[in-house]
Amino acid sequence: MSTLSHRHRSARGGPPPRRLPAPAPLLVQAVVGAGALGVLALWWTGTASVVGPAGWLTGAGRITGLLAGYACAVLVALMARVPLLDHALGTDRLARWHAGAGRYTVSLVLTHVLLIVWGYAVTSRSGVLHEATTLVFDYPDMLKATAGCVLLLGTGLVSARAARRRMSYETWHYLHFATYLALFLAFGHQLANGADFVGRRPAQLGWYALYGTVAALLVWYRFAVPVRRALRHRLRVVEVRREAPGVVSVHLTGERLAELGARPGQFFRWRFLAPGLWWTANPYSLSAPPLPGRLRITVKAAGGHSAALARLRPGTRVWAEGPYGAFTEARRRAPKVLLLAGGVGITPLRTLFETLPGEVTLVYRARRPEDLALRAELDAIAAARGAAVHYCVDEPAAHAVPLTARALRQLVPDLAAHEVYLCGPPGMTDAARRALRGAGVPHHHIHHESFAF
Repeated sequence: MSTLSHRHRSARGGPPPRRLPAPAPLLVQAVVGAGALGVLALWWTGTASVVGPAGWLTGAGRITGLLAGYACAVLVALMARVPLLDHALGTDRLARWHAGAGRYTVSLVLTHVLLIVWGYAVTSRSGVLHEATTLVFDYPDMLKATAGCVLLLGTGLVSARAARRRMSYETWHYLHFATYLALFLAFGHQLANGADFVGRRPAQLGWYALYGTVAALLVWYRFAVPVRRALRHRLRVVEVRREAPGVVSVHLTGERLAELGARPGQFFRWRFLAPGLWWTANPYSLSAPPLPGRLRITVKAAGGHSAALARLRPGTRVWAEGPYGAFTEARRRAPKVLLLAGGVGITPLRTLFETLPGEVTLVYRARRPEDLALRAELDAIAAARGAAVHYCVDEPAAHAVPLTARALRQLVPDLAAHEVYLCGPPGMTDAARRALRGAGVPHHHIHHESFAF
């Protein structure tokens, strides 16, 4: 890792006020946990006794079925793009929770199916295969529920990391719409066949309220709000400018853009109404602080969609969903900040480098010197605010060193006293996390913007 550094002595602004850790994650987890306890209470109050192996099997099947149904609602709510959740928790955390809840949900669904079929087979003293066939074809809404189960399991399989790496973001994104269809198909069998709902009107109304609320949030924030904002703000491309090999900046203008409330470090999901691009919305961070009537993103060609942005023509209409993310100044608690970027991960950090008050240091890693995008802007910001910026490249190989705690401490001697904003490709960020922890940076002082989907 060869290094080119620029240091300036004065720092702009004073240290930020210290903030207490945000309670939002714990509060949301408590609400979700309370809901799960409520679901268990539904089974408890509706079960007089559990007798024999069949009773234990069907009882366990009912519990896992209730929890699976509740988990499906939570799963969708996490990705409904509700601004309150997104800004309080951050898109990265929501995505991790969604992935964990997805694995949990798939496990519950499989366990529910196996236990119910087994329990019913023991009760009727028939074979498991015969009982499964009877359940699917003779019970109300069970054929639709079976189709929904297959769709849900299929979505879970394509979400596995090994499968996800082999498909484009656009394909993965649209396959996830099958989740909504799966929940629609499976919903009816819960009320028609579930012993915890049959004849219990309050329980039925509660279940309708849960799913109805989640559906309303989904429709409003995923569909209605983007359409309304597209019509109101009338975003369009002004210019496409080359920044580095395979990297371009897209400059956009529109009406009443201040109403979006975008902050440095946030991103939008952009839908460009051009041939081959209009059908998908991809996430790209702002690469400059938002200005009245102007926004900018900087994108590296890493797939069909991102590569096509270099060919956008001025005047192309754009729909933008957002702003999203909590990768902002609001996360900062320490008086000193290190911004650690890898590749095109410089985009949100460039906005923070310009706008964060106090003492800020930027370390920007790339493969070659010519891959350092926005370098002239970064130098100008460093000079204007009296900050340090270090450019680290891996080539020529004779000067390359790994991303380690020792190397980072050489660049930032008091590294452990810094709050760190980290953004880059997965391999780089994994190595950086290990190096930062090895250098004594507390884990809650490391804020990460993921490139993975």
